[in-house]
Amino acid sequence: MSKSCPELLREAANLIEEALSRTPPAPAAQSQQTPAAPSRTPVQAEVARLFAPYNGGARRNMARRPAQVQVSRRSYTHTVCCLADHKADKVPSLPLKTDLHTSGLGEHKVTFSGNDSDPMVITNELMEVFPKLQEGGGFEFLKIVGSTRNRNLALLQCPSTGYTLAYLKDPATMIGQATIYIRPLQQDLPLDCESSPSGPVIPCITCQKEVPFSEMKLHRLSCNGTPMQESEKEQTGGQSEDNDSETALVSDSVPVRPGTSAESAVVPAVMVNEELDYKEADSEWKLIKEPAQAAKVFKENLLKEHASGTPLRMKMDVSDSEEDREQDLLLFYKRQQEWACPLHCTLVGDVAVGEGVMRYFLTTVISKLQFGFSLDLGGMGRTLLFEGEPDHLVPAASEALIESNLFRVAGRMLAHSFLHDGPHVTGLSPAVIHVLFNGDPEMATVVTEDCPDLHIRSIIKLLEQEELTPEQKDTVSDLSMSWDLPAVTKTNRRWLHNKLLLHAVIGRTMRQIKQLRKGLKDVMVWPLLTSRPDVVPLLFPKMAEMQFTPQMLLQKITWPVEDSDDEDFDLESTCRITGFLRMFIETGTLAQLLTFWVGWEMLPPELRVEISGGTLPTSSTCFETLKLPAHFKTYMDFEKALVSAINSAQTGFGLV
Repeated sequence: MSKSCPELLREAANLIEEALSRTPPAPAAQSQQTPAAPSRTPVQAEVARLFAPYNGGARRNMARRPAQVQVSRRSYTHTVCCLADHKADKVPSLPLKTDLHTSGLGEHKVTFSGNDSDPMVITNELMEVFPKLQEGGGFEFLKIVGSTRNRNLALLQCPSTGYTLAYLKDPATMIGQATIYIRPLQQDLPLDCESSPSGPVIPCITCQKEVPFSEMKLHRLSCNGTPMQESEKEQTGGQSEDNDSETALVSDSVPVRPGTSAESAVVPAVMVNEELDYKEADSEWKLIKEPAQAAKVFKENLLKEHASGTPLRMKMDVSDSEEDREQDLLLFYKRQQEWACPLHCTLVGDVAVGEGVMRYFLTTVISKLQFGFSLDLGGMGRTLLFEGEPDHLVPAASEALIESNLFRVAGRMLAHSFLHDGPHVTGLSPAVIHVLFNGDPEMATVVTEDCPDLHIRSIIKLLEQEELTPEQKDTVSDLSMSWDLPAVTKTNRRWLHNKLLLHAVIGRTMRQIKQLRKGLKDVMVWPLLTSRPDVVPLLFPKMAEMQFTPQMLLQKITWPVEDSDDEDFDLESTCRITGFLRMFIETGTLAQLLTFWVGWEMLPPELRVEISGGTLPTSSTCFETLKLPAHFKTYMDFEKALVSAINSAQTGFGLV
């Protein structure tokens, strides 16, 4: 009968025990050298032998593990922005960020690698990324405080060991993913353009000086060609003057190949001088102290640069309705065209020509922006692009106007009138002007009068009270929560007042302001307005600055004299009519009279009066001349005729 498996194993174990018992004992010396193994039964020994491959692998792994333990290098990647001003406490604006980046500073993503507690890891990496930082006498870290919309920077206190990776990673520092701003400690860093010489060294064809390829353009602007020419004059004596005259004749008559004496001596010098003169004239307005004169020079240069461009042709039919004329104006300014090109204006149905017609067009355009269009674009009967109190006007919060891109059209109208010395929209809110020219919205000075919605203004003014009733709290909370702001409490009343007012004036008009900015850029006057902030009040004057008194207007008038070339009228008639005009100026509407007289509500350097033989008063706006008939005997007849002439749309341009 065959045995079972357990029985076979038991017999095998017994045989092993018998074999071990017959084995002779080991020598004494060997037993002394080898430590005694723990006593195990034969079965345990056989099991250990059978499973030896597994136990040996485990021992090998355990023996190898200590050798794998090593110190790993730590890395930390973060966005940093190096500033140039050692006193900076604000986030740099977009133009300043561009200048910083151009000069080798600005915003970069830097990876720090090394010991977390070693401050030199940060220092060495920053000096490598921003070499100019070595000139600052040390550096300090800053971060934005408050909300993400805030532009204020707060100092990160430097530990006694210096800035380390462990300090930046510490949650108590509260940096997270925010940008770290680096500020020089002792002095400002230079903002000069960083450009290392690149390319081969080539000789200048004027002075023969060897200049790196990347610096040749700048060298040509300042090169006067004196070194080589002076040495040649010393060697050739008086022959150089004759050669110069001959060379000039040759260069004017026939082309000269590169490398010849004619081109190297004359042609490049002429080209460089022309280019230098052009650049000096182009940037001359930046050096003029008077803002009005600087703006005048800039506009003259811009118009001269585009004088050969395709003319802009504006046409209006005087027989059309007011809505049709407004539609023509809007269609004209919605086109994409070069707005600095020459402007030609035509009045269909009127014999008027000359500069007075352009004044009439620009006056009409600005009048529509100031007082609204007759077109019903927003379902309100009349379309107002700017609303509010004088000197506190803000863009209208109308979705229909925004979707129609009308504020970009308004920006083009404003800049186009400014480019041609036309009238301006007056009374815009200073807060809107601040944001329009890239100012921080959080830093805008907003007052209650800037809020055009009287209902919203009344709710915001409730927060100026010391105590609010439950009904008033509910009213304020409903408004604030509709604008994603918290409900009013005793502790946040002043903060909530400022936030509601800022949103009512700036937050609701940001898209309109962006469209206005695009319109100003389309007419290419943006470089002037951003480089010369003192010119901005000329584009957006206050209401009081545009008002003038009767005495100011009378001082500009050149009255008719007895020996003039006008039609012959007796002295009595001349004195009577000019006396009537003086009375009208002292009691009448000056703005309408001035518009009829010269074409817009701006006082020219001189106004002229002539006595004529017509029936009604007329004006020659191109020459700022008002022609008054001599047949009036009473002031009432004179006033009635002049008012009729002013109110007539065609009389003012009949003799332009």
